[in-house]
Amino acid sequence: MTIEELYGRYKELPLVSTDTRNITPGCIFFALKGEKFNANTFAAQALERGARLVVVDEAQYAEDERCILVSDVLLALQDLARFHRAQLNIPIIGVTGTNGKTTTKELLHAVLSQRYKTFATKGNLNNHIGVPLSLLAVDGHTEVAVIEMGANHQREIAFLSAIAAPTHGLITNVGKAHLEGFGSFEGVKKAKGELYDYLKLHNGVLFIQGDNPHLQEMEKARQIDQVVRYGFSADNNIVGQLVHANPFLTINWRLQHEEVVNNVSTQLTGSYNAENILAAAAVGNFLGLSASEINQGLEAYTPTNNRSQVVQTATNTVIADYYNANASSMAAALDNIAFIDANQKAILLGDMFEMGDESYIEHQKLVEKAVAITAARKIFVGQAFFAHQYAGAEFYETTEEAKHALQARPITHSTILLKASRGMAFERLMEVL
Repeated sequence: MTIEELYGRYKELPLVSTDTRNITPGCIFFALKGEKFNANTFAAQALERGARLVVVDEAQYAEDERCILVSDVLLALQDLARFHRAQLNIPIIGVTGTNGKTTTKELLHAVLSQRYKTFATKGNLNNHIGVPLSLLAVDGHTEVAVIEMGANHQREIAFLSAIAAPTHGLITNVGKAHLEGFGSFEGVKKAKGELYDYLKLHNGVLFIQGDNPHLQEMEKARQIDQVVRYGFSADNNIVGQLVHANPFLTINWRLQHEEVVNNVSTQLTGSYNAENILAAAAVGNFLGLSASEINQGLEAYTPTNNRSQVVQTATNTVIADYYNANASSMAAALDNIAFIDANQKAILLGDMFEMGDESYIEHQKLVEKAVAITAARKIFVGQAFFAHQYAGAEFYETTEEAKHALQARPITHSTILLKASRGMAFERLMEVL
């Protein structure tokens, strides 16, 4: 079956699934393979649960006319998404970056939805499987789509850009993350910069944090024609000012050369999110939204999934930011807790993963930074942090040990930073805070 023929079947009822646990009646089920699974074996089950068609790449599972046999199911899914994207005559905004890409994507969705029927990547479906699935969820009524793209090795953003074909794009920032795959900070810049390469080649519009020297260097090296700058200095197209961050952000923003200032009170915490808010304002303004529409979208957005999320417990205010962590996001979170005006503070940090050869020194830097902050309790959890013992701080090898320590000696009436890589399972500490 050609991709055009497969697309014809998809258009009859454009629903796609890769998980038999979440079959939508009438969908097309793609039987993907992984290191530890082979969904070809679930083809019959998918049909029983309501799938209209299944796409397989092992002949023994192509039992009847409802089974489409291809050479590689993953390639078929990606090709179908690429073909579907080619039929969409709408702005598609590609978003990547080391930190803040999911929050920025959600802010863009909140703002653009004030005027347009907007689709945005669900959750963090931002890889070689998630991006195709996201594109195939964009229907004919959608007027703007925001597609998040993640990467942990070179050429991944280039590959995803070739599928999503963004007309507009932004890199939130570049920092030390996934160093095992990228090799170095320069490797991170090269990999993320593949989005700039695509926009340059296809005459796309770039939105850039105009005060970020790394992003500026990356943009100048490519000489992109259409650039919209946002930031805090006066030479940006969108000029912002952080007013408050205690703990929720209030910002001012205005258009360059205009005196009218927009004051926005958000439900986001973390001073590092101010530039993500400005990014959404910049995109909204470029796509024709009024200042009122932009402000309404920004104020309506409420973070979830433990990303810059403020949680009020019985006695504490917890900045729950433990969905993910790397050296740059950790440092930004520490700067934020230091900036916040609170009667009493506590810092709980967990190990960062995928840091490669720089793990030891980066964890050491963060311990030194954290112990310099005025806080009643400074707690470090995980084997990487455990290697750096400092007086006046607490170190535990596991999250369970930290939990027991907090049960024995609770933290009360404090503003608490809770940040770690997802694998540390810091949600278990919420039970004792």
